[in-house]
Amino acid sequence: AERKLLPALYHRQMEGQFTEPTRIIGASRASLSHDEYRKFASDALKEHLKSGEFNEAEVEKFTSRLYYVSVDAKSEQGWDDLKKLLEEGKDRTRAFYLAVGPAIFSDISEKIRDHKLITRNTRIVVEKPIGRDLASATELNDTIGKVFREE
Repeated sequence: AERKLLPALYHRQMEGQFTEPTRIIGASRASLSHDEYRKFASDALKEHLKSGEFNEAEVEKFTSRLYYVSVDAKSEQGWDDLKKLLEEGKDRTRAFYLAVGPAIFSDISEKIRDHKLITRNTRIVVEKPIGRDLASATELNDTIGKVFREE
């Protein structure tokens, strides 16, 4: 997130690709407030953007879109907090970007389903590599496919 994802999302902001009111919700096991996450993101952008790309006003606008919730992929911790945060704008497109190891894709997919976070506008994005070989890739695809339909 720090080195690649946040700068990539910031570039989408700079290109005018976010509609209002876009929100970006960071989630991990770490306990952070929304403001601490925004500071983390601002510091990450200062460190990882190329020279001349950091625009204070755009960074402020970008970080104002950021929210954070502490969630554990393998337990019930935080999932109700995430659901509550998603209640506002529940008809908007939701993209769950899983920047985690493939070993917990299934756990997260099932938690998203079990906590009724899937709407008709929900998408899931997983980072490569998906599996170590064809067999493990097929298994992961089938596991995620049990929760999220291909289309």
